[in-house]
Amino acid sequence: MDFQNDYNIWQQLSWKWLWVYDKLILSKKLGHKCGPAGITVPESGEYVVKPITNLEMMSKGARLQWLEPGDNIEPGYFWCEKFTGEHITVDYNYGKQKTTALGFPREGRLDRFDKWELIDREIPFPKKLDDLWNWHPWVNIEMIGSNVIEIHLRYNDDFRNHKGKVIYPVWKDEDLPQPKGGIWYDSPCGDRIGHWVIE
Repeated sequence: MDFQNDYNIWQQLSWKWLWVYDKLILSKKLGHKCGPAGITVPESGEYVVKPITNLEMMSKGARLQWLEPGDNIEPGYFWCEKFTGEHITVDYNYGKQKTTALGFPREGRLDRFDKWELIDREIPFPKKLDDLWNWHPWVNIEMIGSNVIEIHLRYNDDFRNHKGKVIYPVWKDEDLPQPKGGIWYDSPCGDRIGHWVIE
C-alpha cells in the first residue's frame, strides 16, 4: 500500500476502515459535539464547519461559523465544536511515535498554515482509537490541544526527502518570498505548490 497518498490509500482500503476518512463519524466516535446538515446545533455559538470527506486537502473548505439552533449548513458538510490549543500532527509507526510537528494556523483561516515546525514531545497514541495502530503500519493524527480532529492512514510526507526542521507552505494565490536560509521543496497538493524549508 502507498503510505504517502490518501487517494491511493482510499482505493486500496477495506470498507471496514473508511470511517477513518469520514470526519463526521470520527468526531462522533471521539465524543465531540457534532452533526451533519439537517441536524442543528444544541446551542448558539461559533462552530467549525467542514466537508465530511475530502481527500484533496483535508482542511480545504473548513471555516468558523456562528450557528443558532435551527440554522442549517450545506449538504456534504458537518458542524463540530471548536477546540482551542496547539495544532499538532503526529506520525505513528505501529503505535510508535515518529515525526511530530507543531502547526501555526493562518489567522482567521482553518485551511492554511503559516509554518510547521518539528518538535520533541511525547504524545501517546490516543486510547479512543483502540488498536488502529495495530492494523495499519502508519497512522497520522492531527489534534488541537488533546482533541483528535483528523486521521490519515499514511505518514506526513511534508518532512520527507529533506532535512528541514521548519517549513513554510507556499500557495498558488500568494507570493511568499524566500526566507533567509530557505531552500525550495517542491510538494504540490491542492492549492499548495511547495514549501520553503529551513534546515
